[in-house]
Amino acid sequence: VHLFGTVLAAAGRSRGDGLPPLIADDLRGAERIGTEANLVVFVVDLSGSMTARTRLTAVRTACVDLLRDSYTRRDRVAVVVACGKDAYVAVPPTRSVDIAVARLAQVRTGGRTPLAEGMHRALEVIDRAARTDPTRRPLLVLLTDGRATAGEHARRRADVAADEVARRGVSSVVVDCEQGLVRLGLATELAHRLGAEYATMESLTATGLAEHVRGVA
Repeated sequence: VHLFGTVLAAAGRSRGDGLPPLIADDLRGAERIGTEANLVVFVVDLSGSMTARTRLTAVRTACVDLLRDSYTRRDRVAVVVACGKDAYVAVPPTRSVDIAVARLAQVRTGGRTPLAEGMHRALEVIDRAARTDPTRRPLLVLLTDGRATAGEHARRRADVAADEVARRGVSSVVVDCEQGLVRLGLATELAHRLGAEYATMESLTATGLAEHVRGVA
């Protein structure tokens, strides 16, 4: 029962002699609007490119921004890092700004890009979270130039992983981090395969990554 709404309804029947006795028609309930809980899983490519630090900074800033208003949206964030030979969960699902910042401070960049493993780890995070809270909506956010360079048949395995994400119906966003005059467009292809929203890192400079994620979530 929403106490304030119920009292207001009863007060509307008052004839100026105080609050009348409550009746069934006075009862009001509370309804949440626009506060669906999300699990935002960032997969960030931190391979040995010059933009790796920029990507990490963007994810850290986005995590802080999203978690600062998680008390209203009830969101959680997680971060999967793809670099070297494998991907790992740097930040498990959390609502704590302090935990996210502390764990991301320990992350290092360099190596190749295990893109397929990054998406698989993200699905594992989503599956574990769904077992405890099946109503929480997952959103996968990939920061990558689309290159897959770790292990045999890296590109083919990345395509298979992307197909699995799409088959599962997981909403996703691809943030294209490719730079330079000659661009391969691999992140664009990845977004098409995922059925994902697409944005470039340059386009997010003004609004910020967190604001873009809010718009999708």
